[in-house]
Amino acid sequence: MIERRAVTGGLTGRLLRAATAGGAPVTYALIGLCCAIFLISPLSGFNPTYGTADNLLAAQAGYFERWGVIPAELWGGSAHALLTPLTALFVHGSWLHLLGNMLFLYVFGAMAEERMGRAEFAFFYLGCGYLALLAYAAAHADSDQTLVGASGAISAVLGAFLYLFPRARVTSLFPFLLFLPLRFPAWIVLIFWFVLQWMAAQGAGSGPGVAYLAHVVGFATGFLYAWGRYGRGARVKTPATATEGESQP
Repeated sequence: MIERRAVTGGLTGRLLRAATAGGAPVTYALIGLCCAIFLISPLSGFNPTYGTADNLLAAQAGYFERWGVIPAELWGGSAHALLTPLTALFVHGSWLHLLGNMLFLYVFGAMAEERMGRAEFAFFYLGCGYLALLAYAAAHADSDQTLVGASGAISAVLGAFLYLFPRARVTSLFPFLLFLPLRFPAWIVLIFWFVLQWMAAQGAGSGPGVAYLAHVVGFATGFLYAWGRYGRGARVKTPATATEGESQP
C-alpha cells in the first residue's frame, strides 16, 4: 500500500504534486513494462502456451538463460551477451521479486524523475542498472548463475533520491521493531538500507540468491551521479513529507 500526501510549498511540494498528477510517465511506463513482461512470460504461470509441469520449468529455465545475465558468458564478446545487463532489468524471477521492486520504484522514482526530467531519468535508470549488473558480473566472472531483476537500477534511484531529497520523510516497517509503522527522514531509511545491503554483500557468494553487490553498486552510482550532476544547490532540504509508503529496507 502506498499513500502520497500533498506538501505545502517548496520545491518538494511542487515535485510531489506533479508526480501525483501523472507527471512521471517514465516511472509509470517502467512499472507497466516490467509487469507486462512478467505476465506474458513463463514465470507468471498465466501464459498457457508454455504448458505445465516439466514443460513450464524448461521454458522458465530457457527464459532466464536468454534474457538474464550469465557472468561466465558475458565476457565472451557476443552482442547478445553484452545486451543482457539491459534486458535483465525487465525480467523478474517471481511475483514477490516483481512487486517488491515495483513498490520501491513507485515510491521513489516519480519524484526523482520530476527532478531530473524524463529523458535524463530514463537514461539514468537504464545506464546505472546496466553498470550495477556489469559490476556484479565482473566480481563473479566464473559464475554460471543467471542474474535478473531491476534491483540495481532501482537502487540507483534510491541513491539519487537520498542526495536530492535528504529530508523527505517516508514511513517504513522494521521487523525488529514489531513491524510498527514509523516515520523517518529519507536519509535515515536509505542509509540504513544501504548498510544492510553492504553487510549482506560481504557474506554473499556467487550462487543463487540476492545480488547484494549489484544493489550496493547501483546505490553508490546513483548517489554519485546526482552529486556530480546537480551539486549542492539541487538538494531539497524542506523537512515536509515528500512520500509515504510501507517498505522493508
